[in-house]
Amino acid sequence: MELNFKEIISVSLILFSVIDILGSIPIIIDIRRKTGNIHAEQATIVSGIIMVGFLYVGKSILNLFGVDINSFAIAGALIIFLIGLEMTLGRNIFKSEGSLGEAKAASIVPLAFPVIAGAGTMTTILSLKSQFDEINILVGIGLNLVFIYVVLRASQWIENRLGQVGANVLRKVFGVILLAIAIKIIKSRIG
Repeated sequence: MELNFKEIISVSLILFSVIDILGSIPIIIDIRRKTGNIHAEQATIVSGIIMVGFLYVGKSILNLFGVDINSFAIAGALIIFLIGLEMTLGRNIFKSEGSLGEAKAASIVPLAFPVIAGAGTMTTILSLKSQFDEINILVGIGLNLVFIYVVLRASQWIENRLGQVGANVLRKVFGVILLAIAIKIIKSRIG
């Protein structure tokens, strides 16, 4: 096991495209609006723990509970589907009180899981494990976590640049995209 720059770049880019933190900006803004705050550090740390944990024991944990990757992916897709419905319809499905505890909880579910470290990310990590050295996967995860943290910290600034109308339009458009992604995940796992 040695550091390989080419592998690190490959792993980082693959994870970056699957995590799609830039595409998740409307969700992040929506969560921050509902809860009043996003705990960027907590969401990043929990996402990192989930990804690294899944790298080492993910398949064993799923097997322990008798859950296959397809069922796990469908469960994550259902949460993404509900978030997409919320964004598109402007209705609250997930209860939100706006308290500090609620903001911390929202930084974990749905932000850390399934938005950042969702079923797609975890399935990808299992696939990467068969192709790349673990050290290079860990560095790739670390690089993505740094970028995730920066985006989470900048969510207020991004929203201010978009304005209220821009944020609402982006929210509706990405809500429909999330619905489509969730349906695609479910179709690919059922078929």
